[in-house]
Amino acid sequence: MAKTRYLSRLQSPALAALLGLASFAAMAQSSAGLKGAPAVFNTECTSCHIGFAPGLTGEANWRGIMGGLDKHFGVDASIDEKSRQTISAWLIGHAAKGSQYASASPEFRISKSNWFVRQHDEVSSKVWKRASVKSPANCGACHGGADKGDFDEDRVRISS
Repeated sequence: MAKTRYLSRLQSPALAALLGLASFAAMAQSSAGLKGAPAVFNTECTSCHIGFAPGLTGEANWRGIMGGLDKHFGVDASIDEKSRQTISAWLIGHAAKGSQYASASPEFRISKSNWFVRQHDEVSSKVWKRASVKSPANCGACHGGADKGDFDEDRVRISS
């Protein structure tokens, strides 16, 4: 487990405990994060990919993502302004708050955030290239409950 290996490398037991709690809090926030999603989020965002829980990244990334829907990772995902505002408000209102989870990542990608990279540091680059996985953005390939916001690492099954 990456988290266990990462924490065991730390010198201070108190620091390890704090980081463990912070990691647990982020996972809990992401797991609970799809509850209460506005209907328009379920209609618009999940029509192309899983609904990413707002707690998986911070406000800066959500602002960047929602502000660039016309070029959403190579696709024009533009929506009407009212829908964009509703989704943005929900995402930003439930975004990750701690600096280690909330900082902007390259291209506003969750999969390039410092937090994501640390959580997946034990995953080989070969795994991401498997036909069953394709990319780090395909959470459901390994996290069977990803569509419900469940990323519990004890239930991970890496696709072959």
